[in-house]
Amino acid sequence: MKLSIIKYNAGNIQSVLYALERIGVQATVTDDHDTIRQSDKVIFPGVGEASSAMNGLRENNLDRVIKELRQPVLGICVGMQLLCAHSEENDTDCLGIVPIEVRRFTTAGNAIKIPQVGWNNIYALRSGLFASIAEHSFVYNVHGYYAEQSPHTIASCKYGVEYAAAIQKDNFYGVQFHTEKSAATGEQILKNFLSL
Repeated sequence: MKLSIIKYNAGNIQSVLYALERIGVQATVTDDHDTIRQSDKVIFPGVGEASSAMNGLRENNLDRVIKELRQPVLGICVGMQLLCAHSEENDTDCLGIVPIEVRRFTTAGNAIKIPQVGWNNIYALRSGLFASIAEHSFVYNVHGYYAEQSPHTIASCKYGVEYAAAIQKDNFYGVQFHTEKSAATGEQILKNFLSL
């Protein structure tokens, strides 16, 4: 199996590579359009800020390449948010693959710290991505923005508000949490993605 990790200026690439190595999988880190297109599976990682991440994709026309992909694609954290239509983070137009908004957590009426950092549980799991994952399993989060609930939600989480912990549209999957830092649950989700 050919697995590519998209290389751009917002990737948490090394920790994703380590997580894949732990489950015995080799991946190619690349920004080469043909290599990405010819891969069986593509991982689209991300940490950092939405507008600079989108600029990094556009500089190398990776935004166009990602939208054209027909194989399974997994966006992680900011990678998931960039699959959406728009982010409130610096008023950023994203890839528009999943027609939902990314919003900023607010403290209004909630005694929550922003960003959310640490473990939280996911529930209402509905996708092969969560095969063998128990309801209310814990995953590791670091984020100040969230994707709103929609028909594309395949897992939910609550932090002040209920939000989409994972989304899917066609061959595109996204998880808000860091699979690579989510222990056995994260490893199982990566295995499930690779076997889709």
